[in-house]
Amino acid sequence: METRKTQFEKLFPNEPAFRWKQIEDALFSSANGWDEATTIPKSMRESLKEIPWLSVGLANIQVSANGETHKALLNVEGGKQIESVLMANRRGAWTICVSSQVGCAMRCSFCATGKMGLTRNLSSDEIVDQYRFWKMYSENTLPPDHLTTSPRISNIVIMGMGEPLANYEEVRGALNTLLAKTDIGPTHITVSTVGILPRLEQILTDKQWPPVRLAVSLHSAIESTRKQIVPTSYDEFLPGLERWAKNYLKLHGNRRHHLTFEYVMLKGVNDSPTHAKALSTFVNRIGRIKVNLIPYNLTGVDFERSDDTTITAFHDSLQKNNVTATVRRAMGADITAACGQLSIDNPANFD
Repeated sequence: METRKTQFEKLFPNEPAFRWKQIEDALFSSANGWDEATTIPKSMRESLKEIPWLSVGLANIQVSANGETHKALLNVEGGKQIESVLMANRRGAWTICVSSQVGCAMRCSFCATGKMGLTRNLSSDEIVDQYRFWKMYSENTLPPDHLTTSPRISNIVIMGMGEPLANYEEVRGALNTLLAKTDIGPTHITVSTVGILPRLEQILTDKQWPPVRLAVSLHSAIESTRKQIVPTSYDEFLPGLERWAKNYLKLHGNRRHHLTFEYVMLKGVNDSPTHAKALSTFVNRIGRIKVNLIPYNLTGVDFERSDDTTITAFHDSLQKNNVTATVRRAMGADITAACGQLSIDNPANFD
């Protein structure tokens, strides 16, 4: 799977280095194809048509009843498909949820994507082009033409299909491109991971890894419960995560750059006062952690969503123990676009 840059270098082996920069700038401009990329010599544009302007193609799209969530089924190379989501945010702009793999190998028991297994990693172009697709869509250069929110994409979350740190190099490359070519800053990009400790350790010393925010899918601070929810977890994961998190916060922690633990609320599994106490104790040993409680979204597996009273009590318990906690606003559940619901295996996802 060749990148656009590799394809360009094959087509134009003797071009100076600045020419590729022109190509990249054109890809992030208001142009909608090579013909409109007027900063590139006309003689070159015809040959560039051998390189796809977008490495993702729209197969179908769904819009939630309130118009705040848009889910796209996108075609990628090899006849595969991924899902990507556009969501209205409180800034009056858009947040996009980007996939990093076709499927996922982590097998989180509540997650529809995990039931697919892993097909392949996405290339950095395919990751970046989800942003470019939604930018074109939000600017009404793609249907529909009825978006009422500002066209600006202000936030990116790498929380779609796949485990980003299992596709480390391509995700890192995509992040650096997005930071270089868009107006989105590093604290407005979040990478969500189930917690692959060797890769998390690599981030601590990797000068090429950008200072984006990280969110670790914790789901329980009790080892046996976490292994029930995340079958790829293992003995001593929690002590290892604690050591890593302390080191990470020493390097990067500040008022704007906190570390987040994500915690999906599963009825009768991880929502008891005992689990709340274990989570508070774990977080307080580490330091500056924000806990994001996620009401479970139905994914066709044998879990139930914690009721609102239980979620409120769990949240209040964390707050009383000096843990900063929020409850995620559910968006897109009516089009199976909410957390854990992305899966191309379910034909009901698209009519």
